[in-house]
Amino acid sequence: MNQDNTTNHSKAQVGDREIVINRIFAVPRELVFEAWTREEYLSKWWGPRGFTITFQKFEMRPGGTWQFIMHGPDGVDFPNTNIFVEITKPERIVIKHDVFPHFLATATFEELDGKTKLTYRTVFEETAEVFDKVKTYAAPGTEETMDRLGELLASMS
Repeated sequence: MNQDNTTNHSKAQVGDREIVINRIFAVPRELVFEAWTREEYLSKWWGPRGFTITFQKFEMRPGGTWQFIMHGPDGVDFPNTNIFVEITKPERIVIKHDVFPHFLATATFEELDGKTKLTYRTVFEETAEVFDKVKTYAAPGTEETMDRLGELLASMS
């Protein structure tokens, strides 16, 4: 097991308007799911390295809104609005990102003998041309976000 409790760290797979990241965390699925569903945990890891977030609204239920501002290390703010489409504890969360870039994100949590396989898939609604630009920051940013999740999980176990 390495330092951040991640036993399998794969690079983002970038497809046709899609980014997929798989991680295996050496912690139980319920703990990983909890890190995704509680504001006090999400605020510690959501976003690329160096970013912080301020929650404005957090309604963790299907149809509920999650609004926050991501604060970049350079002082630039990025308002975000998400709608929770599906929450199936502790197996799956589907979120619609309702501002540019528009995408549907699906996080699935699979139990693996006390560990958790997380698959995070984002499917973008933007044109292929726009996605070609978005993927240059979205793929590495999502990898850093999952790294931060691993660090939080290591501190919780």
